[in-house]
Amino acid sequence: MTTVEPVAAEHADALADFFRACDSPCFCRFWHFEGDKNAWLARCALEPEKNEADLRADLARGEPRASGLVALDEARRVVGWMKLAPRATLPKLRARPVYRSRDLGPDEGVLAIGCMLVRPELRGSGVARALVTAALDVARARGARAIEAYPHTAEALGAHEVWMGPAPLFASLGFRHVAGENPYPVLRVEL
Repeated sequence: MTTVEPVAAEHADALADFFRACDSPCFCRFWHFEGDKNAWLARCALEPEKNEADLRADLARGEPRASGLVALDEARRVVGWMKLAPRATLPKLRARPVYRSRDLGPDEGVLAIGCMLVRPELRGSGVARALVTAALDVARARGARAIEAYPHTAEALGAHEVWMGPAPLFASLGFRHVAGENPYPVLRVEL
């Protein structure tokens, strides 16, 4: 049975183990990295420990940009992750060319799903659905007015490339297309 909880500093070790098990050297730091694409790729390839250290530091300080949800199995092992942070804490998202010109309204009260990841052996087992369902409840409890998702919808994407979440899952849970075109739509659910 999978349970979903807001991420906290106590999850740091299990979350780091999860990113390593998923062969994901980013440690969900892409949105916060200030260098260019080549510098980011080099850091992930050569210095993933810096991404891990940054994630751990943000969790320890309770930084809003590190907000997210973890899916845990019975042994409290992290089996899924979703960045669910105030959109304002992800300025790099809005600076990307595919979203920059979109009028998405004010950031206030909007949570953004910055990424999703499920352990490879558990993909397709309902972990992602549990994360998105829990995100709706958490957002309502926090008084958010909306949640946005930014899935990549290219047909050729493999399961390991759907790091922004699967568009059909969001649609099945009430997210509606509000901006952008394929392969970069913006989906939103009003709360």
